[in-house]
Amino acid sequence: MFPSNEPAYNQTHLRPNELEARLSQWGNVLDLPHVMNAYEMAQSVHEAQVRNDGTPYFYHCTRTVKILIDELQVVDTDIIIAALLHDVLEDSTMITRGVLEYNFGSYVAYMVETLTKDLPAARLDPDGVDRTYVTQLSQSSDDCVLIKLAARLDNIRCLQFNLKRNPLVYLHATLDRYVPLAERSALPSLRYVASQIRQESNKYLG
Repeated sequence: MFPSNEPAYNQTHLRPNELEARLSQWGNVLDLPHVMNAYEMAQSVHEAQVRNDGTPYFYHCTRTVKILIDELQVVDTDIIIAALLHDVLEDSTMITRGVLEYNFGSYVAYMVETLTKDLPAARLDPDGVDRTYVTQLSQSSDDCVLIKLAARLDNIRCLQFNLKRNPLVYLHATLDRYVPLAERSALPSLRYVASQIRQESNKYLG
């Protein structure tokens, strides 16, 4: 077998021209400037961040968008923007809900805020904060759940690269708390991403 020249999954990301091409294909040309502004904002916020596997954190944000577009055929501008920005409130002291609302509208700001976890509290009580966070998600829009599950799917696909210190804990939390949010929905996109998470998890759990 010849060695592959393809980069490992965790080293891939969605480049600006690739994102533009995908959205242009679906007829979202007029919304492209807003999406690319969100791309640049997320890239700037996460610029200095590196994940446990040594890859830029920003790659995760773009792969979440890639899952939404390529696998779920989700091309709604607000959802794509919120997916790019889903961690900026956690990782920036300068970006606020007001900044997001001014630049991208109230629904994007709502989604990003809903997807934001209380990291200082999570350091003291990770399990308790996670349970509260899931409850918050269960009361949110389907779009928030879709973005979160796409992000969890990307993380699970990166577990083989030592992304998480406790991968089994991450898998069980995902399956026990997050996947049911999607499986209770009638939306095909949510049910698909839930099935993909279970399929990826089976590689570790059998």
